[in-house]
Amino acid sequence: MRILLVEDDRKGAYILRKGLEEEGFTVDHVENDQQAEEALAARPYALVILDWMLPGKQGIEICRELRQRDASLPILILTAKDALSDRVAGLNMGADDYLTKPYAFWELLARVRALLRRSKHARPPVIRIADVTIDPVTHDVTRAGQPIDLTRKEYAILNALAQVPGQIVTRPELARIVGQDDAESASNLVDVYVSHLRKKLEVGSGTVLIRTVRGRGFSIGGAST
Repeated sequence: MRILLVEDDRKGAYILRKGLEEEGFTVDHVENDQQAEEALAARPYALVILDWMLPGKQGIEICRELRQRDASLPILILTAKDALSDRVAGLNMGADDYLTKPYAFWELLARVRALLRRSKHARPPVIRIADVTIDPVTHDVTRAGQPIDLTRKEYAILNALAQVPGQIVTRPELARIVGQDDAESASNLVDVYVSHLRKKLEVGSGTVLIRTVRGRGFSIGGAST
């Protein structure tokens, strides 16, 4: 499921994006209203996380405009403003929820999941790659009906590949998903996770699902439905 994060605090946005990606979400990060508009025009999102205090147009105004265009898109506002009047203003502008900074990541994650459950996007289709099924809500993975036990980072890599079957996902992209920014060790770490995935998904099947594209990254075959 793809989330748009609109936040001008790059350090805070990095930490939040990293945490959400480790939970299996795809996160696009932008820093202002213009970038947000471009991202929203380019692709659909299951949820928007929106900082109140932004350069240029304020997050609360972006929220109002988003709500006018789409009555069902879940919007979570993040802000240091904790007065009751501010919370009321945010909700009146169309926000579905409101979380004050600083916040605990696990609380934010719980609120994100609650908003997604209540939205029309709450039950995205199960992804199928050959005889592998991936449930993006429960994170359950099976092959030929048999459950496959994956770690969170193994699931995150599998989910990233399965979102674009047949297309290449680069090593740097996968390294970011597993929270590795050191270029010297990122490639090796990604290779380790992919090796673990292959052993769990392909052992005894005789079918290669995850393919290495030399010098670029990896792809997963088949089609998603």
